[in-house]
Amino acid sequence: MKFVDEAVITVFAGAGGNGCVSFRREKFIPLGGPDGGDGGDGGSVWVVADENLNTLIDFRHDRQFRAQRGENGMGRQMFGKDGEDVTIRVPIGTEIINVATDEIIGDLTEHGQRIKVAQGGEGGKGNVHFKSSTNRAPRKSTTGSPGEERDVRLELKLLADVGLLGFPNAGKSTFVRAVSAATPKVADYPFTTLYPNLGVVSVEAYRSFVIADIPGIIEGAAEGAGLGSLFLRHVQRTRVLLHLVDMAPFDEAISPAEQVRAIESELRQYDPGMLEKPRWLVLNKGDLLSDDERQQRAADIVKELDWQEPWFIVSAIGRDGTWPIMLRIQQFFDDQKHAALEASVDAAARAEMARDA
Repeated sequence: MKFVDEAVITVFAGAGGNGCVSFRREKFIPLGGPDGGDGGDGGSVWVVADENLNTLIDFRHDRQFRAQRGENGMGRQMFGKDGEDVTIRVPIGTEIINVATDEIIGDLTEHGQRIKVAQGGEGGKGNVHFKSSTNRAPRKSTTGSPGEERDVRLELKLLADVGLLGFPNAGKSTFVRAVSAATPKVADYPFTTLYPNLGVVSVEAYRSFVIADIPGIIEGAAEGAGLGSLFLRHVQRTRVLLHLVDMAPFDEAISPAEQVRAIESELRQYDPGMLEKPRWLVLNKGDLLSDDERQQRAADIVKELDWQEPWFIVSAIGRDGTWPIMLRIQQFFDDQKHAALEASVDAAARAEMARDA
């Protein structure tokens, strides 16, 4: 299935039904008074997250969604039926943006989570509401209000714990194959990866995380060069970024350290907050160098970058050195979870003490 991660749709909520002008007419009751009912409310438009979907491809052709209009009110104080809502199903991780204002309406991160994107109109009032001591037979009613209409942009941001960054041919897809059951395409030419790939890394029972591989980033990606800019959003939600670098490139025109700096620059332009995430350096293709050369080149790269975060030497194609990174990532996540739990317990204890004081 083709991967589509952005779509613009138009949503129309239903208008409210009109109120009714009617009078009670029964045998032996010649002046029964007003009995016009209210119109029904118009249907609203909702967007709901569905774990069974993984792309926005369905919106390539279906771009307009209309909720039902409320029915008009009727005599005998019968209210019109409310219009039916429309529910639009999208993958988990979809962000909903108002095209006109560029405002984020909502972010769907859990299965079943739903957000109203267009409110249905209110039903009009029947003439029964306008009876008074001075007007016993009102011929007044109100029309239903229109439903909201707007263009919304749907942006899918994959929910992954770990994101892979790197130039084309850095070995990201090979790395994903080495540590998970995912099978992204691997070949010896740039931009083998055309769409994001997700792999689940299972360290042991009930301890796993998701890793995302996006197309290689090149200089100018933030302005749209290459393919990486189309998919940088898919690593915005990650908790750790793994920066893969080919430590033995055939093309020495841009050194491994320069590759790292180039991608840092692209991240800074796209979203400066991404540079605040933990970012670990993975020096790949170490099998192409001798032991001494491998260690010396790694030391030179780390020194040139003044790298302070963790760094590793691996051979993704031979799965050499890849698994220890996965174990360390899992431990990092476990420590984060433990720290959050401790903070929650401490906060609850402080709140309890404050109540007792």
